[in-house]
Amino acid sequence: MTEAGWIRAAAASDVRADEPIGVSVGGRAIALYRVEDEVFATDNHCTHGDALLSEGFQMDHCIECPLHQGQFDIRTGEAMCAPVTEPIRVYPVRVDGDDVLVQIAPAA
Repeated sequence: MTEAGWIRAAAASDVRADEPIGVSVGGRAIALYRVEDEVFATDNHCTHGDALLSEGFQMDHCIECPLHQGQFDIRTGEAMCAPVTEPIRVYPVRVDGDDVLVQIAPAA
């Protein structure tokens, strides 16, 4: 762990555009996404069903759940269409060299 709850999640080179990956960060299942030069992090579990979002289809800033095709905005966590209605949690991300760092704070 680094300062202020920032934890190394992956190598930046392992996070490829439109190919989400699942990682464990601080004991949490996290999905990482790349859109151009930005990396985003969300919970890896869909709020509608027990599916891993890292196994879903990513298009730009949207991840589609592989189970029921609900969609989330990876920037905000917002549920975009039925059947999902609850947002997913998003996490602050920064890239330091080839390290992707995710800030994990206790749930509010």
